[in-house]
Amino acid sequence: MALIKSISGIRGTIGGKPGESLTAIDVVKFTASYGNIIAERRYNKSLPAKIVVGRDGRISGSMVSQLVVNTLVSLGIDVIDLGYSTTPTVEIATKLENANGGIIITASHNPKEWNALKLLNDAGEFIDAEVGAEVLSRAKSEELGFAVVDKLGSILENDSYLEKHIELVLNYPIIDKEAIAKKEYKVVVDCINSTGALIVPQLLRALGVADVVVLNGEVNGRFAHNPEPLPEYLTALSNEVVKQKADFGIAVDPDVDRLAFVCEDGSMFGEEYTLVAVADYVLSKRKGNTVSNMSSTKALKDVTEKHGGEYFPSAVGEVNVVRKMKESNAVIGGEGNGGIIVPDFHYGRDALIGIALFLSHFANFKKGLKSFRGNYPDYFISKNKIELENGIDVGSIFDKIKKKYKNNPINTEDGLKIEFDSDWVHLRTSNTEPIIRIYAESNFETTANNIAKRLMQDIKECS
Repeated sequence: MALIKSISGIRGTIGGKPGESLTAIDVVKFTASYGNIIAERRYNKSLPAKIVVGRDGRISGSMVSQLVVNTLVSLGIDVIDLGYSTTPTVEIATKLENANGGIIITASHNPKEWNALKLLNDAGEFIDAEVGAEVLSRAKSEELGFAVVDKLGSILENDSYLEKHIELVLNYPIIDKEAIAKKEYKVVVDCINSTGALIVPQLLRALGVADVVVLNGEVNGRFAHNPEPLPEYLTALSNEVVKQKADFGIAVDPDVDRLAFVCEDGSMFGEEYTLVAVADYVLSKRKGNTVSNMSSTKALKDVTEKHGGEYFPSAVGEVNVVRKMKESNAVIGGEGNGGIIVPDFHYGRDALIGIALFLSHFANFKKGLKSFRGNYPDYFISKNKIELENGIDVGSIFDKIKKKYKNNPINTEDGLKIEFDSDWVHLRTSNTEPIIRIYAESNFETTANNIAKRLMQDIKECS
């Protein structure tokens, strides 16, 4: 069992003991802490605080949602309950509803036993580290206040935002609906038994893709495979693309903020290159800068400089990418895990606007997706992880590794990034799982794998 409290929210496995996993008591406590802070910080105190809540398709989603919604009501906060939704949809709704905050009930790419509370500010963006620390502090001290019976909040159910989200995508200025429709694409979509099934096929049809084959379209949270959209978990999608003779395949994660494509021959386009291709299209329409986290491919820098812009790296985590995007006036950004952030749409990873922008770009290309991938460099990232035992001193491990590679360029802004000529390796603890992630990139797949293996061995020796 696990409970992780971080900048990415409150995340844990369902069941077990309070404080050690995500139990009902933990859900209530952290929701109450967040709700109290939001209510205190709202600008207009003449009206009740208002918070938007939505959830993905997880087995525990209904239970956690009821706890969250009724805890907020008990604080005197009005709730707009979107029911089944996506992370980017809740972010959009929070801003459009002029709400004081938002909560997305999702553990994103984690397996079915996990759930989480992703916490938003009044701009529909993730809360910053300062507010996050206050949420944790109040929850720990249990300095919580609840409303008297005459001041209880209300619940308004609103299931219209998935449709509104699609409309906003369709109306985004550089989406080329005509070019997409003319291609008469056949597409296979893996909706991983979550809320992507309620919106991704509908978006594709609205873009003019009439022939959509849906895999894992029942929203039951019993994920047909590991829900992280990585190549090793997308074999069924790859096989179906080939079987159906489809033009390409699409995979999203359970809360629809990550996006991956499969080529017509069943090979992966590469989740790192989702952002690269989208950035290439956006930068062809408007000049500007880009941002991705330092675990992402250097191909984005190549594409940015080709268009005359400047690339800026950030620490890992959506809130860090967004902060850097604002500082650098970036016109497009995101993360190499298939997360696309379009700032004048909204400051959040959004697979839906990502799909529309990617297809707008691809639709103007004469050949297939496999050939389209050839427009971009063939860098290779080896993505690995090591599970952490309770009590392990990661800082001490990183210090020993830093000493070993003291003659190499090292960046300690976010974990430990070490450069080897044109190659690099990034070691960092995850915000969402009890693991160390080890990412290495090189021009050659074997080299990237060998660098990662070497550092994984270093970690074991230093533990």
